[in-house]
Amino acid sequence: MKKKNIVKNNRDFQRIIHNNKPYKYKDYIIYIERVEQLEYHFGISVSKKLGNAVVRNKLKRQIRSIIQEKDYQKNFNCIIILGKGILTRNYGEMRSNLLEALKNLNVYR
Repeated sequence: MKKKNIVKNNRDFQRIIHNNKPYKYKDYIIYIERVEQLEYHFGISVSKKLGNAVVRNKLKRQIRSIIQEKDYQKNFNCIIILGKGILTRNYGEMRSNLLEALKNLNVYR
């Protein structure tokens, strides 16, 4: 995932979360905001309850690598929040569940 396609500001996270309905799929809570921009943006949130910094960073790296695999439409912002059950899943299960959730939200090109 390129740096320009990342949601980083707390203000943006709060706006997307408070103004949109959540989509829940297994261990993921996903918020989608449709915008008029010519790019897409992803933000990943991992709670401190999921483990120490090493575990949380590993999960974020894995999610970023899954996101990079596909080609997306251009007009949305997306926040992905990981749930506690993600710790029991291996990479293959994480990948299939996240791609299924994003497919259901119609964000692929």
